[in-house]
This record gives sequence, structure tokens and C-alpha cells, in this order.
Amino acid sequence: MTTRTNDVALLAARLAVAALFLPAGIGKLSGLSGFTAMLASKGVPYPDLLAMLGVAAEILGPIALILGVAPRLTAVLLIGFTLVASLISHSFWTFADAAQAAQQQTQFFKNLAIVGGLLFYFVSGAGAFSLQNFVKSRGSSRGIAAPAE
Repeated sequence: MTTRTNDVALLAARLAVAALFLPAGIGKLSGLSGFTAMLASKGVPYPDLLAMLGVAAEILGPIALILGVAPRLTAVLLIGFTLVASLISHSFWTFADAAQAAQQQTQFFKNLAIVGGLLFYFVSGAGAFSLQNFVKSRGSSRGIAAPAE
């Protein structure tokens, strides 16, 4: 019973984190020029390339989360994206206005909490309700050895 509860919790957590990233990635893709311009205005080098990489991370990462494939790689990808995005967009220590600094500090620490959740995913894996587990169980039921991870 506990294992089933844990697997449901892991699925719910994956879907919740994906719900944060995927709409943002789709929004950035539909407004790619604006996202690129924002990066350029902050002095980010190679804004065109980094905008595309950011959009790819925010779309492919959540899809991998939803499907439960490559949990460690997915976690590392989204952790890297979240940390870079936090440093670029939520560097609260650079704001002179106290209200803006407080708002950006909240966003920065929210992102840090997301990194914490992704670290849990890195350690725990996707659980039973994942494409990776489904493929593994289908292979073993047919007498086919599962690929090494």
C-alpha cells in the first residue's frame, strides 16, 4: 500500500512541476523574439542561442517529467535551467527599490524550492507510473531483458 501511495505522489509531483514549466516554455516559444530581446537587454551573451536552449529545456523537460523518462537527466536539465533563469531574472540583490527587491527575492527562493523538488526527483526516480517502468515491465513479461540504466 505504501509503495502505491509513493508512486501516486511521485506522479502527482511530476505533473505539478511539469505544469509550471510547460506553459512557460510554450509561451516563450510563441514569443521567442521577445524572450530573446529580454535576454539581450540583460546583457546575456548569445541571446538567440540561449533563448532557444531555454525554450527547449522548458518544453522537453516537462514532457520528460510527464512521461517519467530519464529522471536524473531531466532533473539536471531543469535544475540547470532554473538556476540560470533565477540568476538572470530574479537577482534580487541588484534592485535598489525595496519592494522590487522583495518581490524578486520571493521569486528567487520559489525557484530554489523548485530546485529542491527536482533534487528529490533526481534521487527518487519516476516511480511505477512512468513510461520507463512500463517499458521495463513489458519487456520482462515477454522474457526480454530490460536495458541497463
